[in-house]
Amino acid sequence: MDWFPIVAGTFKVLALSIGMFFAIKWHYDQGKKNKQMDKRAMLRAVGKVAAIFVLSLLALGLIAFALLRMLGNDMTISW
Repeated sequence: MDWFPIVAGTFKVLALSIGMFFAIKWHYDQGKKNKQMDKRAMLRAVGKVAAIFVLSLLALGLIAFALLRMLGNDMTISW
């Protein structure tokens, strides 16, 4: 069983490296293709992604807080 971490780690590094190569290549090709993208449209898209991320983070925090309270964890802060 001492060989498993070596094989699994090697496979993981290899799979992630191949995935990163193709992701970078795809983004580079898309950047060359869409050089004339409208700045206003790009800013709108970035704003939407940022808003979705913040709302998702807030929802995750509220769900975690509710789940911990439901399971009986004491969430009070005492100084």
